[in-house]
Amino acid sequence: MDKTINGLIKKEIARQQNGLVLIASENFVSPDVLEALGSPLTNKYSEGYPGRRYYGGNQFIDQIENLAIERAKKLFLPKSEWSNWQVNVQPYSGSPANFAVYAALLNHGDKIMGMALAHGGHLTHGHKVSFSGKFFTPIQYHVSAKNHLIDFEEVAKLAEQEKPKIIVCGYTAYSRIIDFKKFSEIAKKNGSLLMADISHIAGLIAAGVHPSPFPYADVVTTTTHKTLRGPRGAMIFARNEYAEAINKAVFPGMQGGPHDNNTAAMAVAFNEDLKPSFKKYAQQIVKNAKALAESLKKQGLKLITDGTDNHLILVDLTSTGVTGKEAEKLLEDVGIYLNRNTIPYDPRSPFDPSGIRLGTPALTTRSMEEKEMKKIGEIIAKIIFNPKSVKIKKEVKSAVKKLTRKFPIY
Repeated sequence: MDKTINGLIKKEIARQQNGLVLIASENFVSPDVLEALGSPLTNKYSEGYPGRRYYGGNQFIDQIENLAIERAKKLFLPKSEWSNWQVNVQPYSGSPANFAVYAALLNHGDKIMGMALAHGGHLTHGHKVSFSGKFFTPIQYHVSAKNHLIDFEEVAKLAEQEKPKIIVCGYTAYSRIIDFKKFSEIAKKNGSLLMADISHIAGLIAAGVHPSPFPYADVVTTTTHKTLRGPRGAMIFARNEYAEAINKAVFPGMQGGPHDNNTAAMAVAFNEDLKPSFKKYAQQIVKNAKALAESLKKQGLKLITDGTDNHLILVDLTSTGVTGKEAEKLLEDVGIYLNRNTIPYDPRSPFDPSGIRLGTPALTTRSMEEKEMKKIGEIIAKIIFNPKSVKIKKEVKSAVKKLTRKFPIY
């Protein structure tokens, strides 16, 4: 009945269908997940936890939330470990999930040690503009200036000097495998808790194509979209000794009633993720990222760490004469969506940095494979190296249209 909103939704659906989404944190959920999100479950208030609600009429909501928790455990943990971990599926998104962990396990001013934002970390890992850097004392580690890999010598040295209460690993713009075991050894040596924020790589971990943090971490947080291909939300895995405090920090500490429609959509997505086809999907995400990385390099673009082990690629545009902001806009104009991004030791402003970040989860959901990645790498380079060419812009628009028609979303 609302023609204005209906029209805008249709335009957004067309934009998604007719564009190439290479934003590393975006994906396309299934029609079943969409159906759960749009269900009358959104009408219900369910403050509290299963069996301990502050409203009546939650008998079916309890079953839904318990099912989401059980499926989350199945995804990430061997059954022998289920009794050692609790899962909270109520956080509204990744930042509140991380804050709940800090609120539960830290006192005001305690030290958090995380990767610097400009080197691939997240705002909630101790950046000065975030609550994590304002309420707590941030200790920031970096990647090496030589190879842009995590500088474990610095990590170990800082941990020994500062004795942080929590060490955070897991990143938003780091394209290589994370050595969770090494982080655990450093944390234990210095009396620190280890928190793994796996929001970007959760689907890869669940499918076994990236090492798991669960044998090593005390707490694991993740969003439920990105590579998990679920609705926008988050969850917290906590070892039993930390779970009660974290649950209290989520509710009543930070949030009121959970979004029950979202919880149901998570459960649907996790059920999809437990199928053999999801493992193949996650494997293809990595194959596609590697193929795209090779294509970009072949066209003359420089990649941070010279490649990727996961779903994302960070491109250094310094030598091209095009900034990250300019590249983002040039590519958006031809229907290719990605984001400008700082690169390690970037001399430019974060608002107009020297890099762009790309990811393959969404295009892999559309069933694109290595052949398409090779083509996409070629057309991205064409635009970047010929920013003023009207002819090339027309050629690329045509190529994008052809690709998107061949691989419909829904």
